[in-house]
Amino acid sequence: MSRPMSQSKPTVKHDTLFDKPFTTPLDKASRFSFDEQVVACFPDMIRRSVPGYGQVLAMLPVFARRHCKYRQQAGNGQRVSRIYDLGCSLGAASMTLAGEFEPQDLQIKAIDISPAMTTEATTLLSENYPEHDIEVITADIRDVELEPCDMVILNLTLQFLPAADRVAVLEKIYAALSEGGILVLTEKTHAFDEQYDAWLVERYYDFKRANGYTEMEISGKRNALENVLITDTLDEHHARLSDVGFKRHLTWFQFLNFVSVVAFK
Repeated sequence: MSRPMSQSKPTVKHDTLFDKPFTTPLDKASRFSFDEQVVACFPDMIRRSVPGYGQVLAMLPVFARRHCKYRQQAGNGQRVSRIYDLGCSLGAASMTLAGEFEPQDLQIKAIDISPAMTTEATTLLSENYPEHDIEVITADIRDVELEPCDMVILNLTLQFLPAADRVAVLEKIYAALSEGGILVLTEKTHAFDEQYDAWLVERYYDFKRANGYTEMEISGKRNALENVLITDTLDEHHARLSDVGFKRHLTWFQFLNFVSVVAFK
């Protein structure tokens, strides 16, 4: 097990992005983006907005130990397991994995489209795990060619892509995974049944209320994410995984309308 040389953490700002009323039509129409404001409060936002996020992160090293079998080769010729963290944000998944593996075991490639996110992720990962082979890349995951790998993490990322682009991303992941490798896909979902979905959504808002969000903040973020975060049903996720070639995939975690699926190559 590896431990960080320092305990560098982001300066966590309380999430107050939507604690003031909209004052103009332009304010109301503004869309959520992963800019510097979001980066500053992102750890607090995730903790209070995504039920089960910590449990999902904690299980990633457990899955990796079962499925990362050092099938790739590093630049020095040593056998490693390559892992992609797609839509890495501040690198929480990469950091969790680095903390449980020795530096020579993994080659992690963390990719995010937001320069604000990758700048902070680079600082955090390099300060905490300077000996690990972790590359932080600023890029659109739709445009990146993936090298052969043992594991791909897609945490709360697919939902921000246009629906028409999701199959192509999953096809690329399937092609890059080695036999025996896995994809961990975590997403917010909606239910096909309207009454069931309404109950889940309201309980999700109860979760946010319990974590200190006001009605104004809940409403503000909902408006900002409209047409930005587009959810699928759980059945749609599984059907898409089958369509791109995954013969085995299962829902291993669900907390209200948030799910995590593991797909096996």
